[in-house]
Amino acid sequence: MTSPEDRLRVFYDGACPSCVKDRKLYERLAGRTGESVEWVDITGRDEELKQRGIEPDAALQELHVEDGQGRIHRELDAYILLMSRVWLLKPLAWLIGLPVIRPALAKLYHRWVGERLERTGRLPK
Repeated sequence: MTSPEDRLRVFYDGACPSCVKDRKLYERLAGRTGESVEWVDITGRDEELKQRGIEPDAALQELHVEDGQGRIHRELDAYILLMSRVWLLKPLAWLIGLPVIRPALAKLYHRWVGERLERTGRLPK
């Protein structure tokens, strides 16, 4: 059994087919480790997000993860935290955290998400 300190809550866009696909891939790669991760679809949960200190528009534009101590990690920090739990993804988590790679990857990530939200008519104003 996983202790509460080891649990993660991942706030993801369940209305995004690519996000749902990424979640399923993570669960498959994580195996039993994935049992310590609770996936929360942000769709229609604006008040819950605000109570946790997460702006709904920000949650739509970048991944947010709450750790077992209640701290919120966002954007690439959230991905690094989530990926570092899976042995197969640990090297990738390390790589995206490198100072040389991180800024460029963050820029690409925001561009990709912005294009996806604009294409589906859900880009916050």
